[in-house]
Amino acid sequence: MRSIFQHIHHSIEQRLRPVEYARSIGVTVGDRCRLLNITNKTFGSEPYLITIGEHVTVTSGVQFITHDGGVWVLRDAHPTLDVIQPIKVGNNVFIGINTILLPGVTVGDNVILAAGAVVTKHIPSNTVAAGVPARAVQSIETYAQKALSSGVPTKGYSPTEKRRFLEDRFAADHAKES
Repeated sequence: MRSIFQHIHHSIEQRLRPVEYARSIGVTVGDRCRLLNITNKTFGSEPYLITIGEHVTVTSGVQFITHDGGVWVLRDAHPTLDVIQPIKVGNNVFIGINTILLPGVTVGDNVILAAGAVVTKHIPSNTVAAGVPARAVQSIETYAQKALSSGVPTKGYSPTEKRRFLEDRFAADHAKES
């Protein structure tokens, strides 16, 4: 009965207080972080080896994997072998949907990890990284220039105002294409 209660409690904590939940299982989490839709799979089997800096967003489906499960193949010959390494994420980082961070990686400061990236090596500061395996594809400065030229000023709008603005904007763009 206790395990059912614990499962329910963890599920509620993950949804309502994700940062506090992550800290309670051993993840080091800095200030001003957003952990969106985390699950029991997000932080893997060694959450205490994960460090997340300040002002970091972790989106849905992200997985931090601190161990190499492939050693299972070697288990008969080496019954006690494990390959386990920490993961460190710097400050001011956005980790896109379904990104996977593998053992031993460090993500620098001011980094965007694109959706679906598989991080197998260190990602330097001030970069946007994407792909399988993830690699730097542009600088944060280049990304900022593109975002500023194509972005829309919807922060602070009510949902109704935002919808009206976007429908008008994209209806106008569609009319130009026709």
